[in-house]
Amino acid sequence: MKRHELIRHLERHGCRELREGGNHTVYHNPNSNRVSTIPRHREINGFLVKKICRDLGVREP
Repeated sequence: MKRHELIRHLERHGCRELREGGNHTVYHNPNSNRVSTIPRHREINGFLVKKICRDLGVREP
């Protein structure tokens, strides 16, 4: 999955960017008060997409 598609999916479900790290962006879901990091790669593999969604309490795309 492309990184921008994942970010769009997360933001549609209420997640917001918390801060920028060196190689990652940290996203926060205020509804569930959960945090996850998203690497800055163009493509993110399916296993990592599922993990990020689980970490944030969002349904998988």
